[in-house]
Amino acid sequence: MPTPEVDQRSASRKAKDEQIAGEPPLAAPQLPSDAAFAPVESHLDGKLRRPPWRPIAVAGVVENGLVRPLDPAVKLTEHSRVIIVASGGT
Repeated sequence: MPTPEVDQRSASRKAKDEQIAGEPPLAAPQLPSDAAFAPVESHLDGKLRRPPWRPIAVAGVVENGLVRPLDPAVKLTEHSRVIIVASGGT
């Protein structure tokens, strides 16, 4: 079981989190009973008007607050969205 830690969020962040938590959940989409099965991504791509994308996993290091892929052949587009998964650190 994880050990509770001190909440270090700012007051504005706490208020925003409470506001988000208080919002009602989104309703399920209304689909006809004979609708074809489709992955969630196809539904979201149409709503966000973006081309389909596929997530990739890339090994990298963080240096001075910047993420640097270890493989020099990896090129990320400007404004790419990155999820950082750390194996350890401070």
